[in-house]
Order: sequence, then structure tokens, then C-alpha cells
Amino acid sequence: MTSASGAREYDALRLPEGNWWDWEVIDYDGSRLRLGAGHDLSYYHLLEVVFTDVSYLRCPTMFMDAVFRAPTREESAEVARLLGEEPPVLAAFDADAGGGPPTPCLVAAEAVDVVTGHFPRVGASDVDTSRSQAVKPGSVGAE
Repeated sequence: MTSASGAREYDALRLPEGNWWDWEVIDYDGSRLRLGAGHDLSYYHLLEVVFTDVSYLRCPTMFMDAVFRAPTREESAEVARLLGEEPPVLAAFDADAGGGPPTPCLVAAEAVDVVTGHFPRVGASDVDTSRSQAVKPGSVGAE
């Protein structure tokens, strides 16, 4: 969707219901970002948000109480200006990064996938991805 100002409007990324209090960057190889979430990340996590072909990233490596929201017009314009184009996916959230006011975070990517399962801390070789909820570019948060 495009606003009256010509800037693309993005919906908030929707997550399944759950206790997604603690968050951590599980893996980032410069292109693929895996965020893990759960009520306690000591031994496992129950949710992964996987961004592919990441082109812009502003996010701490560990955070709590992430609140996903639609990016502001200013955030969308900033990312579009830096990239030279509007990304297919732009996820925004505010999170507690260890005190002080919430930290505004942004991830621009080609696609995002929200996966629920049991992801052990030491590896995810026995992950059940049968409940994967793939989100196509341009449909993040769409009903």
C-alpha cells in the first residue's frame, strides 16, 4: 500500500500467541537473520522469525518484550533512502535492550518466515517446521 505522500506503508508483523518475552539473534550470516523467542532462552526457544536477504538491520543481539508495530513513515523513508528502493519486507518493533526507553528496531528483507517449534539451545536438528507460517513479500501482517 502507498500513502498519500508516495511512501509505501507496511503492516505490523503478526506473531502467533505465546510468551515471547526473551529474544536473541540466534544466527546472522549477513543475509539470513534468525531471531529466537520464548519465555526463557536458557535451554530452548519456541518461536523463530527468519528474515532472508536482509538489506538493513537495526537491532540489538539480545532484547526483551518486543512489540511489533508498523514502521513509521520516517522509518520507511529512511530505509528506502539508504537502500535506494523500498524493500519487500520492513519489520519494526520496540524492545527493552537492557534498560532505559524501548529501543526502536528495523529489519528490511526480501522475505520473512515465522516458525513455531521446539528449538534446543545447542542446535535445531530436530526442529518440527510443520507449523511454519511463510509470509510472502508485501503481505507481512496482511489478513
